[in-house]
Amino acid sequence: MTRARRFFSCLGDDVRLASMLLIHAEKELCVCELVEALNENQSKISRHLGQLRNCGLVKDRRQGQWVFYSLHPELPDWAIKILEQSSVAEARSLKVMTQRLGSMRNRPERATVDA
Repeated sequence: MTRARRFFSCLGDDVRLASMLLIHAEKELCVCELVEALNENQSKISRHLGQLRNCGLVKDRRQGQWVFYSLHPELPDWAIKILEQSSVAEARSLKVMTQRLGSMRNRPERATVDA
């Protein structure tokens, strides 16, 4: 499978696409934040994040009890551009999701991470 075909195949689910758009917008999110923003259950979000990780689209890092997800640093420029354009196309949905995220109580604190 070509890289492009794998990329699109991995984003072929609404939860995975929305997760990628939110992670792109927020830079880093944990499962609990995605649960809140997407209004989905934890097991579903975790399963889809695992698929995104297996596809090489996201990476994770553990901080205490939290696991944070960010875009994989080796994601090609063309893939980032597609996410940027998709964010424009999905601006209304993305706004609703980021509002839910913004109203979330007790969001986990992030330690400063060197890039």
